[in-house]
Amino acid sequence: MTDSDTRTSPAEGNLAFAFQHCEGLVRDGDPDRYFATLFAPASARPHLFALIAFSLTVGRVREAASNPMAGEIRLQWWRDALQAEARGDVKANPVAAALDDAIVRRKLGRQPFVDLIDARVFDLYEDPMPRVNDLEGYCGETVSALIRLGALVLCDGAEPGGAAAAGHAGVAYGVTGLLRALPWHARAGQIYLPADILKTYGVTREDIVTGRGGPGLLRATADLRALARRHLKAYEAARATIAPAARPAFLPVALVEPYLAAMERPGYDPLNTVIEIPRWRRLWRLWRASRDASS
Repeated sequence: MTDSDTRTSPAEGNLAFAFQHCEGLVRDGDPDRYFATLFAPASARPHLFALIAFSLTVGRVREAASNPMAGEIRLQWWRDALQAEARGDVKANPVAAALDDAIVRRKLGRQPFVDLIDARVFDLYEDPMPRVNDLEGYCGETVSALIRLGALVLCDGAEPGGAAAAGHAGVAYGVTGLLRALPWHARAGQIYLPADILKTYGVTREDIVTGRGGPGLLRATADLRALARRHLKAYEAARATIAPAARPAFLPVALVEPYLAAMERPGYDPLNTVIEIPRWRRLWRLWRASRDASS
């Protein structure tokens, strides 16, 4: 064997850096999904991290853009990158390079990624989510799609099953995440709480963005916890349809119930209480869920 047989090519080295970059992004920016991915087979982790890093990057466009139009331009770059129409070397972006490798090697469709980007346009503006079914659709095109794509990666081209399970799991996890992020979204002027629920309880946009809150907001968030639990129950009823190899993609859902329970402790304030659970408990829940998934 010669040195040239073992030497890493520039392209391979760049891709290795891209995967490391994605893993670091997920570790720092989405620790729950990071820890859950560690329970997946090692061979699938680079591509799983690539999917999550893409979702995380697109989800941060509002923070990175100075105004909605600048955000629209950034999102359009990602659409073009997925459709091979971006100018310049797309693969110079490590997340785009890792994602492209995942799409090609795992034979993933590109449309779900475009749909995820389209859903994220909502993030750029300050309009309230109109209705509950709009919120469910938003979570479906972002969180549920990510779970489904992860399942496809884990099954390496085989049908992973569990399409309905992924839909319900994503809404349960997504709604829970939005409730946890409510203090930060409110300060940024973003309203993901559906306007129809807010109207039912007499909550205005100003009640939220000014931090005024009130009993109506407590009742509105209780309704959304109930919504998350309905989807969690539907997911659990559909778990048997998930291929065994695909089950690690669903592990983060194990954290939904403890997060919801933390919102029901005395003194909970939707606009000011930081909802967190100890790292050891999160790891224990994920470990238990991984054991259940493998049995």
